[in-house]
Amino acid sequence: MQEKLAILLALIAGFIDATGFIKWKTYVSFMSGNTTQLGAALFAGKPGIIITSITVIGCFFLGIYTGTCLSLWKKMRLKTFPFIIVAAILVLYTLATCYFNLSAILSIAIIGFATGIMNTIVTAVGSQKVNTDFVTGTLNSLARNTAMMRMTEDATARKQYKARALHLLLVWLGFLSGAGAVPFTLPFLGVWIMAVPILLLLTCFIIDLNLNFNP
Repeated sequence: MQEKLAILLALIAGFIDATGFIKWKTYVSFMSGNTTQLGAALFAGKPGIIITSITVIGCFFLGIYTGTCLSLWKKMRLKTFPFIIVAAILVLYTLATCYFNLSAILSIAIIGFATGIMNTIVTAVGSQKVNTDFVTGTLNSLARNTAMMRMTEDATARKQYKARALHLLLVWLGFLSGAGAVPFTLPFLGVWIMAVPILLLLTCFIIDLNLNFNP
């Protein structure tokens, strides 16, 4: 079940990230790209990119911090609550775009914060750590597990490495699928583009809720 949630969250992250890149030329989930842009812009004298990159990186950082605090908060018994928080942020953002002309900076700040929280929901599948929006890390772990699967002579270890590699491959494909869906859906949905991740987040919430109450 954790694997399914990780794949769905990777798909959502890919979808949101591609939306941000197409609409605002900024990654709202992939902070490695924003850090590269920030470093290049600092020495190229491009204040617009500097402000945009610092904003989204800072808000993503705050989202990670908030999501981690929620996961460690002992009074919060419902661990599925972060799904609702992220979905609620996206709902409010979508409604706001229908009535107000939100700036790109405000948009990426809101979406970056939401993706930061989402990044803390599923951090492992079994014993394998995963990051649903850090594609470089996913490919790194995938290559390592594939290499170890090929090199080990222990049948049990080979089976474990194979299972981990498959999980990581599915997470990567989930991100790729989400990103690939945006160019086809954005022209039709317009300001309602976030309806797709909202519905997927609610699906994740239902899956996780059933897992918690029906272990």
